[in-house]
Amino acid sequence: MTASHRRLALAAGDPNGIGPEIALKALAALDAADRRRITLFGPGAVLERAAAVSNLSALWPQLRHVEAGGLPDSAAQPGRIDPAAGASAIASATAALQACRAGQFDAVIACPHHESAIAEARIPFSGYPSLVARVCGLPEDEVFLLLVGGGLRIVHATLHESVRTALDRLTPERVARAARAGARACALLGVPDPSIGVFGINPHASEGTLFGPEDQQVVLPAMAQLRAEGLRVDGPHGADMLLSQRRHDLYVAMLHDQGHIPIKLLAPNAASALSIGADALLSSVGHGSAMDIAGRGIADPTALLRTIALLSGAAQAQAVA
Repeated sequence: MTASHRRLALAAGDPNGIGPEIALKALAALDAADRRRITLFGPGAVLERAAAVSNLSALWPQLRHVEAGGLPDSAAQPGRIDPAAGASAIASATAALQACRAGQFDAVIACPHHESAIAEARIPFSGYPSLVARVCGLPEDEVFLLLVGGGLRIVHATLHESVRTALDRLTPERVARAARAGARACALLGVPDPSIGVFGINPHASEGTLFGPEDQQVVLPAMAQLRAEGLRVDGPHGADMLLSQRRHDLYVAMLHDQGHIPIKLLAPNAASALSIGADALLSSVGHGSAMDIAGRGIADPTALLRTIALLSGAAQAQAVA
């Protein structure tokens, strides 16, 4: 597998999860020239131990590494949910994002974090889009999650929140911003002028107003605005119908599960999650930190390898999307 010419920063994720292991395994799968274009961000002691567990100790000295997210020895235990590990994951991703914004890298990849560990560290966090927004000095509402996998690209207008809260926050402008961000990301991934399918909020996109007024009040004005800007949008339609037809390059989901379920059904443990809309592009893998197998040397780096390919250039992006 090749990593093209793009320079990538690879953050280790939760040091007690499988992030350090899959990072090393993914780098081992690249040839030497491509490996040099990727720099690891994370606690060196943890990464070195992961290299030993994965029989990659000989590889470790060859890798580019930036020390970030230091972890006390007392907190370093594979499989343990620990606030210090949560803070480490955020620190290594933040350092990588700052280096990307400074022009040292073209994009950032973050290995899996653990939501509970970050919450126990009392760090405000509702997914990597919120972190990207904070580091880039943007309102959280301007950074969105784009999932890529199983032949689908789905951007989410809302994400990690209750359905009731999400419905309260859905506005025509928010839906339009999500579609615009998704279209710009598609262009970066080698899909210019994408055809965009927009999901309805309610089943069947409300059947007029039979199932509620939300689609007419929120989605239809967003569609009109996007068409006036020249975007090729279609909808709102029921998510089930649009997905069954598979006619579009990009889909806009209103709620977390509308987008996550089809991607994870079609690409279990193999999807990429991109935080889009800011001046630093970050992608994480579409699976968790797998605490139950951490430290055992059996984690599969497939999703991370797909993410590396996705961010490495248009040709690879089209191949794995």
